[in-house]
Amino acid sequence: MALFSRRQQTPTPRLAPELDDTALGRVLRGVASSRGPGPQDLAIAQLEQLLRDTGDDWDRRCHRVTVLAEAAPALARGWRLQRPRDPDALLLHAWSELPTDPLAATATFRLAAQARPADPTPWVGSLAALRLLARPSAELTPVWREIRARDPWHREAHLQVLGYLSPEERGSQATLRDFVDDVVATMPYGVPTQCLPLTAAVRQYHRDLDSGGTRAIGAGRYWSQPHVAPLLDQALEHWPRPGHPRHAATVADLGILAYALARAVRTEDAATVFAATGALVAPWPWGHDGDPVERYAYWSRT
Repeated sequence: MALFSRRQQTPTPRLAPELDDTALGRVLRGVASSRGPGPQDLAIAQLEQLLRDTGDDWDRRCHRVTVLAEAAPALARGWRLQRPRDPDALLLHAWSELPTDPLAATATFRLAAQARPADPTPWVGSLAALRLLARPSAELTPVWREIRARDPWHREAHLQVLGYLSPEERGSQATLRDFVDDVVATMPYGVPTQCLPLTAAVRQYHRDLDSGGTRAIGAGRYWSQPHVAPLLDQALEHWPRPGHPRHAATVADLGILAYALARAVRTEDAATVFAATGALVAPWPWGHDGDPVERYAYWSRT
């Protein structure tokens, strides 16, 4: 009898940098357990095979490289020492250098771009490095053109520009709005950049919350504003639907949508999207208010 009365177990929320990329998840677990020369050589071989298998799926390649670079900077350095001209080794090492030495990373990204000219990923890394160095837009523009020539709807590249043009960095509300409007005006259905307008809206919501005063008080009405509410409706109509085009960060995009719907107090709609995430949690936007897993768990139960 107990067999038939057992309630279906809901998955426990967990941080998942790999999102739903199971092959990447297996490599991350192997990297985490590698100690000593033998296991490290095996882990490097796993990195190499994973990136080789990614082929010219540039969107997934960038996702895998960014996750691996953060998880295994020492292996990235070791791999480059073993294969100093290998485009994958150069790319992964450059991305692992990015947080600590963006200037050195820029030089390594240049080598990676030369080693594999068709790949937009080194150019995306160069864009990120220039952003960290707070370089003027005139230096970013030619890099942006190189990316657009190779992959015009590259998710990470658009998010890098979104950050660069924000009021906190080198832009303003007006330049940010113009950029998003220009992208949306020509963006095809189902491309990886689909998250851009909603991401911009969540970041503005956070600015309002963090500003204090009347803007923070009015943040509760933010998601019902006429220029914001349709973003939720449009995303809800398409993103969780079976058959909608998926990309490497689809689960992260669903998490952004679930966050926005929960904050908009659209509880039933949010529950549908929470289910579609499979309880896989990305640090942003949940980490804005505290521990991302705790906040995800709280809002998914609300």
